Amino acid sequence: MAEIISGKVVSAQVRKRVADETAKLKEKGITPGLAVIIVGDDPASQVYVKNKEKACDEVGFYSEKYALPADTTQEELNALVKQLNEKKEINGILCQLPLPSHLDDKEVINLIAPIKDVDAFHPENVGAIMIGDYHFLPCTPAGVMELIHSTGVSVEGKKAVVIGRSNIVGKPMAMLLLHENATVEITHSKTQNLSEITSGADILVAAIGKAKFVKSDMVKEGAVVIDVGMNRDENGKLCGDVDYDDVFDKCGYITPVPGGVGPMTISMLMQNTLTAAKIQNGID
Repeated sequence: MAEIISGKVVSAQVRKRVADETAKLKEKGITPGLAVIIVGDDPASQVYVKNKEKACDEVGFYSEKYALPADTTQEELNALVKQLNEKKEINGILCQLPLPSHLDDKEVINLIAPIKDVDAFHPENVGAIMIGDYHFLPCTPAGVMELIHSTGVSVEGKKAVVIGRSNIVGKPMAMLLLHENATVEITHSKTQNLSEITSGADILVAAIGKAKFVKSDMVKEGAVVIDVGMNRDENGKLCGDVDYDDVFDKCGYITPVPGGVGPMTISMLMQNTLTAAKIQNGID
């Protein structure tokens, strides 16, 4: 029977750590600042932005929210990013994705100053992650690593399999596991004999957006299973990429959905913003 990895518990530990460090920075007259840009009225994005504002309050950050109408032009959005790049009290800039279809998210990401890119999406930061010399890690993969560490299972020497190859989760996830000396395999929609590969994994990370895709025959006995998915099942209930009930008795550790990876993403955003504030103020 598996042990449940609680994202709520680990997330609270990360936020406490960030809040404690923020309090020390404030004694030196430095308050980390995060600016969040949201364009249009996508309901899921509205929820994410609200949660980010709450997290900033919780850890003691200064925050600004820029809610722009859906018909905002590329020029207007770009001008705002450039303005925030120059704003001293803002250490981190986050543009909530997805953007309305007429806007180019790559153009916006490339405009954010790399040292303020707390999502770690800028090509300069992506390259730094590839060579292992980085300031920031993408929030979701960084959160996954915190969850794995919380189990006490060492990543070194383990076989790790990532299902999914997105730029936001799959690819950086593989790099972080590799940096900790796992032997890593990335699988995807064109992978042949998928269950043969995943059933050999000591650490399995599922990030494909397919409800209950991973079944018990795809999981090694005693494996650490991390479910990044956030889907709705046939009854409209939230579920992950892993069939939780089917896999539970076989794996050693598993994250629930909700309450697993989800809470970690915003907590790691707080960590990145704190790191950005320290770097911009010359503090190691």
